Amino acid sequence: MDIAIRTSGLVKTYGKQRALDGLDLEVPHGTVHGLLGPNGAGKTTAVRTLSTLLRADAGRAEVAGFDVARDADRVRRSIGLLGQHAALDEVLSGRQNLELFGRLHHLGAGTARARAAELLERFGLADTGGKPVAAYSGGMRRRLDLAAALICAPTVLFLDEPTTGLDPRGRSEVWEAVRALVADGATVLLTTQYLEEADRLASRISVVDRGRVTAEGSPSELKSLVGGDRLDLVVRDAADLPAAAVLLERLGASPADTDPDTRRIRVPVRERTRALAEALHALEGAGIAVEDAAVRRPTLDEVFLHLTGPEKENRS
Repeated sequence: MDIAIRTSGLVKTYGKQRALDGLDLEVPHGTVHGLLGPNGAGKTTAVRTLSTLLRADAGRAEVAGFDVARDADRVRRSIGLLGQHAALDEVLSGRQNLELFGRLHHLGAGTARARAAELLERFGLADTGGKPVAAYSGGMRRRLDLAAALICAPTVLFLDEPTTGLDPRGRSEVWEAVRALVADGATVLLTTQYLEEADRLASRISVVDRGRVTAEGSPSELKSLVGGDRLDLVVRDAADLPAAAVLLERLGASPADTDPDTRRIRVPVRERTRALAEALHALEGAGIAVEDAAVRRPTLDEVFLHLTGPEKENRS
C-alpha cells in the first residue's frame, strides 16, 4: 500500500527540550492514523512540522510523496490543516468564509463560489450557509472549519485535536465528517487526547511520548498489550470472595484479583461468552450470589496509562 506520510528520525528542539526525538511514522493512503499521547508528547509539533509550519532540526519527512524540507510548496498544495482553534471570521457567513479561503488559495471567484457551495452541502451546512458564523453551534463551526481545510481538495488532512471543547453531539458530527472524507479516499493524521475518538476513528494508532513513538498498532493490538478479556464480577457478600476466586481459578481463569471493599473479583479469560456462562453456573451451584457480571476488554485509557506512565499525565 502506498504511504501518504513518512517520517524517519525526525528531531525538533526548543532550547534544551526535544519536542521530537527521532520520530518514525508511516501512514498509508486512505486511512485515519491517530497520534495519541499526553500534553507535551510532541503531537502538535509533529503536525506543524509535517505541514511545513516548522522546520525539523534533523531527520526526514515526506507528505504525499514530497519532501517536507525540499518541496514545501508542493506539500502545502497537497494538504489541509485543521488546528486546535477555529480559523473562522465570525462576522462573515459560512459561505463567505469558504469563498474567502478559496480566494486565499488563488481560486477564481466563480470557482471559489462553486467550491463553497459544494462543501456546505457536503457537511450539512447548506441551510445555514448564509448565517454569520457567530450564530453557529460548536459542532457547526468545527464542520465549517473542516470544510475550509478542504477548499483545495487536499489528499492529506492533518487534524490537530479537532473536537477539543465540543459537546458529545458536536464531536459526533465531526467524526461523521471525518469518516466520509476517508471513504472518499483522503488520508487523515489525527492527534487527540480523547481515547474514545482514537478508538472510533483510527485504523492504526501511534502512541507518542517524549517526542518518539513508544508503541503502534490497531486499537485491538494496542489493547492486547495490557491483557486480554477479563471476567468482572461483584458478589453479594464479601465473605464469598475467597471461595469465588478458588472456584473461578479451577475453571482455568487464573490468577484472580479480588477487592473486598467493592466485593469485586477480576479474572482473565479466553472465550468470553463461554467463560461468563460457566462462571455464573459454577457460582450458582456453590450458592454464591452475584450482583453484577460482565466480560470487559481493556480500554485505550488503560493502554495510554500503561505506555506513557501515570507520572507523566500532568506534564505540560
